[in-house]
Amino acid sequence: MRKPKELRNKFYCPIVNVDKLWSLVPQEAKDKATKDNVPLIDVTQHGYFKILGKGKLPVNQPVVVKAKLISKVAEKKIKEAGGAVVLTA
Repeated sequence: MRKPKELRNKFYCPIVNVDKLWSLVPQEAKDKATKDNVPLIDVTQHGYFKILGKGKLPVNQPVVVKAKLISKVAEKKIKEAGGAVVLTA
């Protein structure tokens, strides 16, 4: 028996690279960013599900990133900048 309804959007996974993460932060959060006040980037609110490791963070500012999927290289680059990664379901 075929069930084509259950396969809809099964492989839908828009991506964003590490070098584009800083552009997702609002301007007022960029101005207030310090080592103690770290901005939070929720990429799912911007329509992305996966973070890939192309490029590098443009600013050596630590950030906290929330995403469904993340590559090993991207996680390494974010942690080297002093940030953290939070996986969501």
